[in-house]
Amino acid sequence: MAFEIAVKRIYEAPAKADGQRVLVDRIWPRGVAKKDAALALWLKEIAPSDELRKWFGHEPERWAEFRKRYRAELDGNEEAVAQLLDLLRKGKVTLLYGAHDEAHNNAVALAEYLRGKG
Repeated sequence: MAFEIAVKRIYEAPAKADGQRVLVDRIWPRGVAKKDAALALWLKEIAPSDELRKWFGHEPERWAEFRKRYRAELDGNEEAVAQLLDLLRKGKVTLLYGAHDEAHNNAVALAEYLRGKG
């Protein structure tokens, strides 16, 4: 069964088509009120480590290495990954992030990782 996963900036308005909305950043995004986020879950524990996040710095040339290192962190983070997989077995999940770069961020890498589990 293929999981239905979407990736969206948290600054975009919630939509019914989002399914379960899960924020996958360690830090709450600036300027977003918790009541407006329409979250099912804020899963801070699934975010990259501070060390990895700072090293990556959203530099596209580090993207391939970031994905490799983040996958290794996810492999060691069974509890948080299991939480997301449980949600995915119930239906669509939209992974939310705050970064400006829509192509190179932890939610994109996480979606790729999760699709490999589906």
